[in-house]
Amino acid sequence: MKYLLAGVLFSSALSSHAQAVSHRDRVYTADQISNTVSVIDPADNQLLGQVILGKPQPDLVSALYRGQALVHGLGASPDHKTLAVVSVGSNNVTFLETATNAITGSVYVGRAPHEPTFRPDGKEVWVTVRGEDYVSVIDAATRRETRRIPVANGPGQVAFSPDGQRAFVCSSFSPELAVIDVATYKIIKRIPVVSPFSPNIFPTKDGQQIWFTHKDVGKVSVLDTKTLTIRGVLATGPITNHVAAVDLPTGNVAYVTVGGEDVVKVYSREPGFRQLATIPVGANPHGIWPSGDASRVYVGLENGDSAVAINTATNRVLGKIKVGQAPMALMYVPNAVPAGVRNTANLGQQLLDKPTLVRNLRPPIPGSAAGTMNLRSEGLVDLATFTLRALTPNTDYDIYLTSSTQAPYARDYALTTVRTDVKGNAMGQALGPVQRIASGDLHPAGRAFDHVVVAPKAVGSPPALVSE
Repeated sequence: MKYLLAGVLFSSALSSHAQAVSHRDRVYTADQISNTVSVIDPADNQLLGQVILGKPQPDLVSALYRGQALVHGLGASPDHKTLAVVSVGSNNVTFLETATNAITGSVYVGRAPHEPTFRPDGKEVWVTVRGEDYVSVIDAATRRETRRIPVANGPGQVAFSPDGQRAFVCSSFSPELAVIDVATYKIIKRIPVVSPFSPNIFPTKDGQQIWFTHKDVGKVSVLDTKTLTIRGVLATGPITNHVAAVDLPTGNVAYVTVGGEDVVKVYSREPGFRQLATIPVGANPHGIWPSGDASRVYVGLENGDSAVAINTATNRVLGKIKVGQAPMALMYVPNAVPAGVRNTANLGQQLLDKPTLVRNLRPPIPGSAAGTMNLRSEGLVDLATFTLRALTPNTDYDIYLTSSTQAPYARDYALTTVRTDVKGNAMGQALGPVQRIASGDLHPAGRAFDHVVVAPKAVGSPPALVSE
């Protein structure tokens, strides 16, 4: 399908020379389960193919000698010629040439890196090593790690001021935002924030504000870069993932992906930060980035294995594009390829033809608890991933299939057990022939299982969540 939109020339979050959406631009998604980078031509919203960096996630059950695991983060160089791709599971930064989709380098860093960000001068890539307590600095020319900048435990992502003099580092495990002097690589201020889990940060083009998300409490903070003070904390909604600042002819705004509500919310960047719109987009929106002319924003659907394009003039979805499994980070790169070149070299396909099923989990008695099960076919087996929230804190929960149609639900087939954190949230996964079991194909009597149930592990506990 083709969804065409005339471009309008105005400011961009990535490029200082805004131009209409064209075949020279590319949209990239980092697909964590299929271990691919999906490549989209935004001029007609067509998937060109995937850069395959490793085997799909379920195959990663032995020593990994080749390829990458858990493709997650993205960063583009200022000249738009290079894409840095972070793989969480293999502790790697892979460099891709945008014009040819070719792998041009690879650097291994510390445990569980999260996101790469190029300095504005393009000389270095700063990679947040979320499994440790430092930012890894990579020389962009030699592709070698040159230093490590100590920060609080669990750095999430880096944002630079437009002049490249300061860096701002949010944290995924510590309730603070670090301000770093780039010339000396030293922290000059630590700013307390509302929660310890901030995975994403985005600067405004004028450098006056930094927006960053708090996924665990469903909020977004706004930093005034002149005073280095928090000017606002917005209650955006459960599983607030990423944010993008966009300058429009009608005013400066921020688009926020709210995974727990399957929406993107739009806020004014003026004092008061008034909410302007809510846009339904699909299952668990995650990464987000504006086009070079700001006429669109693109959003990756983590549980929908797709990307959607939003018209910023109308705040309506223009189209939906199938991508790899579990897209996390998403980036729009203007002028990524030479004029007139629709290059599919070095691109393949991996798991694009496999179905994905999303099932909502709700409490039997209406309440704040909620969850989802995402079931992906990986060939001979299925990967079931679970996201649960607002349950009893610090509690073990069994997740199982049941043939019962009403409470009490028999614990017929165990899938996995998870433990909630201090806020009552949890994530988990199960691998096996789940769809065949659920349909009754593998049961001697052909008995099917009607529901997925989440219940405290303690014997006799009533169910907390049941699939719709």
